[in-house]
Amino acid sequence: MNINEADQILKQVDCLNPAFQSDNTASIPTMQEAVKIVAQHSDFQILGICAASVEEGVAALRAYASALNYTIDQIPESFKAVQGTAYIKFNPKAQILYADSYTGDHRGVLVSCQSAYSDGLNEMYGHLPLTLFQETLAS
Repeated sequence: MNINEADQILKQVDCLNPAFQSDNTASIPTMQEAVKIVAQHSDFQILGICAASVEEGVAALRAYASALNYTIDQIPESFKAVQGTAYIKFNPKAQILYADSYTGDHRGVLVSCQSAYSDGLNEMYGHLPLTLFQETLAS
């Protein structure tokens, strides 16, 4: 799969498009490969996670971070204070990791690819499935 194919696969998952249907998405292994390819073509990625609970969000965070070769050493104590639906943001370049309450309806992971140059890959994909990389992490 090349970068253009990966980009097109991930653009199928567009929560802001009213015509989006979850059954239009590619297979899990294809989506996993596409995420890794777009990550290779950007300098770093910012993750935004919308989950039913902070625990569900942390599980997704750990799995995506591992798949993208980031290390999450410790989850901040402040995460315990978040009750109900949660939004988690992880910016590895700025070393930002925080969680807050979330009142929206979206669930999933936003992967924002960031490049230092304007001709690099600067795209946001998602909301991708929360569990996309969790099976990979378990094995």
